[in-house]
Amino acid sequence: MTAALRPSPRSDRTWLLVGYAAITSFLMLVFEKNLPAVLQSGLLVLFLANLLFAFQWRAAPWARLVVALGSLIVVLPLVGRQNTGIFDLAIQISIFAALALGLNIVVGLAGLLDLGYVAFFAVGAYLWGIFASPQIGRILGNAGLSSVNPNLFWLFLILAIAAAAIVGIVIGLPVLKLRGDYLAIVTLGLGEVIRVLATNLTKYTNGSQGITPIGSAPVPILNSIANSLGFAPEQFNLFFLYFLVLLIILLVIIVNMRLDRSRIGRAWIAIREDEVAAQAMGIPLVRTKLLAFASGASFAGIMGVVFAAKQQFISPESFNFFQSIGVLSMVILGGMGSIPGVILGATVVTLLNLNLLPALSEQIQGAFPGGLNATLDPAQYQRLVFGIILVLMMLFRPEGLLPNVRRKIEMHEGDGAVGAVDSLGDNAERHANDGALTTGRNIGTDSRSPGLATREENDRTGGEK
Repeated sequence: MTAALRPSPRSDRTWLLVGYAAITSFLMLVFEKNLPAVLQSGLLVLFLANLLFAFQWRAAPWARLVVALGSLIVVLPLVGRQNTGIFDLAIQISIFAALALGLNIVVGLAGLLDLGYVAFFAVGAYLWGIFASPQIGRILGNAGLSSVNPNLFWLFLILAIAAAAIVGIVIGLPVLKLRGDYLAIVTLGLGEVIRVLATNLTKYTNGSQGITPIGSAPVPILNSIANSLGFAPEQFNLFFLYFLVLLIILLVIIVNMRLDRSRIGRAWIAIREDEVAAQAMGIPLVRTKLLAFASGASFAGIMGVVFAAKQQFISPESFNFFQSIGVLSMVILGGMGSIPGVILGATVVTLLNLNLLPALSEQIQGAFPGGLNATLDPAQYQRLVFGIILVLMMLFRPEGLLPNVRRKIEMHEGDGAVGAVDSLGDNAERHANDGALTTGRNIGTDSRSPGLATREENDRTGGEK
């Protein structure tokens, strides 16, 4: 019976992966800039699938590493040199991926529905925006002061982490005794409070006019490298920010993985599953929840600094309620609690929002010389499209596009044999790939916490030992 449930091992796809990556990379480098907008978007999607296949397919580790690093470090920058929009889009995807990973701690691991997450993003953005623009001169009454020393950018990255974490604790302290819908409503309100403060504290934030121009860090070494590779001077800042966000994403993923497998990660999951049981087991609820809030907020804070440096302009409308909903959609779409799933969700939503729908709109507009009725413009229906996608996801794949094993078992607990097959399948797949997870027996132990379960047929149950 057990043998019948075990999936057949997947075939090795090393050369298929290498071949697919080589073809899509060649097409991106040679034909991307000459294609219509819609075909550009389609080709970009096919190219980004390299990263998904490198993660999902069974292939030699060297091939997966070469495809991932080659796509991110070589091909995308070279394509970005020809088309600055691709560079900008890649940075936006990375920023939202980091935001989604931060919210994933709060929502996916700790189970706290936070609808005001963008407030922490705003804290980091305004922290750097005020000091790196002429706004600091207006605040101090010194018209000649255009900004602080740009080299302080690195210090402000750390300050943004601390400031956002402190704001997360201050906001979380009075509200984390609430649960479910009440917590969601209160965090929604507190997120709006930050936006309203940014609108009304005109002396410091320039109100609804926003802050501009916002500077970035000078990196002469990277500028020299970009210049030698043929990048235009106006692309130097994007070149620097692209590699900076890649580094930050790497650090965020490592921190997420360490937290997920740590004692505090287990405590968050226990709280998510049953607060009363978690408290009965000795987990301090408020302190553990505050730690989740502060951890998630810190990721948003550092990406706020990067966002302000890239956009060179921020205003209260950059941090409205719909930004929070967008980041939450990324977490739900990808799979709550799943690090690769959340990154995939951020990529899909950002591509739809910033690339695919605008490109489709441009194509349709071009097909009607007299102009297309605004009510038929696909770009006007972004939220409708996201809503339909989320409804379909909840109906047909509630665990997300790329869920983790625990989540998949939870969502299909009543499916009987299907759940068993899925759990074994995931475990066998990962075991075959890199051994990240252990045997099917351990998966059951990990997700269902049987306590002193028997190991041998003659063993007595835990309560009798």
